[in-house]
Amino acid sequence: MLGEIRKGKVIDENQSAFYVQVDGVTFELKKIEVTQDEPIHLGDEVQGFIYENKDKKKEMTQFYPFAQKDQYGWATVTEVRRDLGVFVDIGLNDKDVVVSLDDLPLEKDQWPKKDDRLLVRLETDDKERIWAKMAEEDVFEQLAANFPAHLENKNMSGTVYRNYEVGSFVITDQYYLAFVHKSEMFRPLRLGQKIKARVIGVSQYGRLNLSVLPRGFEEIDDDAQMILVSLRREATKTLPFYDKSDAQEIKNHFGISKSAFKRALGHLLKNKLITEDKDAGTISLVEKDESDTDDEG
Repeated sequence: MLGEIRKGKVIDENQSAFYVQVDGVTFELKKIEVTQDEPIHLGDEVQGFIYENKDKKKEMTQFYPFAQKDQYGWATVTEVRRDLGVFVDIGLNDKDVVVSLDDLPLEKDQWPKKDDRLLVRLETDDKERIWAKMAEEDVFEQLAANFPAHLENKNMSGTVYRNYEVGSFVITDQYYLAFVHKSEMFRPLRLGQKIKARVIGVSQYGRLNLSVLPRGFEEIDDDAQMILVSLRREATKTLPFYDKSDAQEIKNHFGISKSAFKRALGHLLKNKLITEDKDAGTISLVEKDESDTDDEG
């Protein structure tokens, strides 16, 4: 019964609320939660969304949540609980709903963070607990819009809705379906992450192919890209090399000459993809957040 829009009879009233009986259970309908135009009197039948709030009190509201049992809606992540899942805001003033950890990726670094968003519907279990269930692939396919031709190199914003070993599926703000291959990101994208990207092509499956790498990445040569890959493989994203490093050590590690190494460093520094600490004798990857990447140009 909970988590549904139901009708009930008004059996009592005080200064701040009506009390509505639904199938023998009484729910409080606060007067500030009433949206109907007609005045409510004792004995009237009223309709509202019924649930238990965070204090386990039974409530009714006429401000319907934007996610329901038969309706998907975008829910914003409000809290992450590693032992439970993530709480999302579905539009109720005094209750957030949980997306169970059983429905989230096994890799917790791919879990949504606070303020990310998920497309969800509601589901009530046999213990009358309301859960948020993420939309499956077919839902996004039904929502998808046809994208126009000639979008190559255009900027797009979107939300990650599914992760796989080879990359991430995205739905853009225009509801175009898209894909970001793992080679087109600095690090794995997380579920629910809002990204800025650019269109680099169209896949054989009719999706846009996107990249979240900065445009400067396209301009660097193979040596520079090889150095970036080496940095990305390091847990610290740092390597003990810089422009004054020993030529033989550079050759042993990277397989390139010192002059080629210095030229590649110059390109990476110019494009702000790395930083160099001459005192420590190290170079470090600039940890760009894909959700904040500025893809102008």
